Amino acid sequence: MTDFDVIVLGGGPGGYVAAIRCAQLGLKTACIDDGVDEQGKPSLGGVCLNVGCIPSKALLETSHHFYHARHDFPAHGISTGDMQIDVAAMQRRKQQVVKSLTGGIAMLFAKHKITHIKGHGCLLAERRVRVIAGEADDEQEFSAGNIIVATGSTPVELAEAPFDGQCIVDSTGALAFAAVPKRLGVIGGGVIGLELGSVWSRLGAKTTLLVRGEQFLANVDQQLAHAVQQDLVDEGLDIRLGAKLVSIKKSAKQITVTYADGDGEHKLQVDKLLVAAGRRPNTGDIGAEDIGLKLDARGFIDVDGDCRTNLPGIFAIGDVVRGPMLAHKASEEGVAVAERIAGQQPEVNYATIPFVIYTWPEIAWVGRSSEQLQAEGIDFESGVFPFLANGRAHAAGETRGMVKILADARTDRVLGVHIYGANASELIGEAVVAMEFAASAEDLARTIHAHPTLSEAIHEAALAVDGRPIHI
Repeated sequence: MTDFDVIVLGGGPGGYVAAIRCAQLGLKTACIDDGVDEQGKPSLGGVCLNVGCIPSKALLETSHHFYHARHDFPAHGISTGDMQIDVAAMQRRKQQVVKSLTGGIAMLFAKHKITHIKGHGCLLAERRVRVIAGEADDEQEFSAGNIIVATGSTPVELAEAPFDGQCIVDSTGALAFAAVPKRLGVIGGGVIGLELGSVWSRLGAKTTLLVRGEQFLANVDQQLAHAVQQDLVDEGLDIRLGAKLVSIKKSAKQITVTYADGDGEHKLQVDKLLVAAGRRPNTGDIGAEDIGLKLDARGFIDVDGDCRTNLPGIFAIGDVVRGPMLAHKASEEGVAVAERIAGQQPEVNYATIPFVIYTWPEIAWVGRSSEQLQAEGIDFESGVFPFLANGRAHAAGETRGMVKILADARTDRVLGVHIYGANASELIGEAVVAMEFAASAEDLARTIHAHPTLSEAIHEAALAVDGRPIHI
C-alpha cells in the first residue's frame, strides 16, 4: 500500500501548483521541499517566490519609483528635493512581500490537506522517495502511485568567476545587496542580468553589462530590441556586446574583469560582479541515474509531450525539462500533469506562452518574431504602432516603445505580438488570448478598445497590419 497517490518533489511554482491541483482532484498528495527563507526557516515557493521572480519585482518596483520621482516628477510639477534611497528599508519591504506570499502557500497546503515534507527528496526504485532532513541527516522513505519531479534550477557558476556570496554573486546575492554598489559589473545580457542590472543602475550604480553575443536580446524581435538597447544606454546602462570573459582578478579593493571583443582585450574594474550566465536544472542529486531516469546531455529530464518520463508513473515539469524556464510554464505543466494523473486529457499550448522582461519600459512578447518567421520562410504582414501616438501614454509620460503585430500574409492569423512599453507585461495578456483562439489581425482591429488606454496601441497595430492605422 502506498503512502500517497502523488508525491511532488519541489515546492516552486511548478511543484506547489501541481500539488494543489492534485489535491483538488481528490488525490492524497505530499510535497517534498527543502526551501528555506533568509532566517533558515522552511519556506515554500521555490526560487521564484523566495529569491527570484517575486523579490526581484519588488526591488524593480522600488527602483522604478525612485528613478521616476527623481527624473520625471518635475515635469508633473512635483518637487521632491534631494532624494535618498534607504536600501535597508527597501530590503525589508522585499522580504515582507516574500513572507506574505510564501506564507500564503503554506495556508493553501493546509486548506487542501497537502502534506508538506521538509527535506531533500531522492528518487528510489518502485516509485519510492527517500527524504533527508535536518542537520543529523534524518532519513524517511515514502511511496506513491505517481511522482512529479519539479526540482527547478540553479544559476550557472563560471570557473573564471566562482561565487563568494559577497563580491562575486549570483542572482540571489544581487537581490540582497546592503548598499548600492558604486560600480556594478554584470556578466550576461539576458532577463536576469537586465532586470537586476536595471535595479541597481536606477538607484545610482555605474552598471556595465558584458554580453557574450554580438546581438542584443537575440530572442526578441530585433526592431524592439534595438529600441530597448538605445533607451537603456541613454539612461546610463553601459552595454558591451561580443564581450568574451577571459579572466577575473579579485583584490581587497575591487574586481578586475578582463574580457575580449573584436578590438582585443579590455579591463573593467567593478566593486560588485553579478554573474547571470544562465541556469541549469536541479537533477544532479535526485537519484536519477540510480533508478534509470533518462536525462539529456545538459542534465534535463527527457519527457514526452505529456511530461511523462521514461519510467512509468514518474512525470517531470518546469525548469528540469525542455522549454523556457518560466514560472507560468511550470505551473501550467503542473496543472496538466495533475489532471492526466486523474484521468483527464488536458493540453498545454507551448506556442502561446508569453515572455516578459521587467525593465522599464517593459518588454513582452508571444509567438514568433520577424526574424523567426523569415528563417522559416513564412510570408507575413507586420503592423507597428508607437506609444508616442497614444493619448494615454502621453498623459502618463510613458511614450517610449511600440506594439508590433505579425500576421500570416494569406490567412491573417496572428503569429506573434511584441510589445515594448509601459505595462507591457499586462498588455500582452490580450495578445495571448487572441492567439489562443486563433484570432486574425482583423479580429483585433474590429475589437473596440476603451479610450484613452495603452491597449489602444494593440488596436492600432492590428489596423496597421492592413495599412489602415488611424493615428499615424
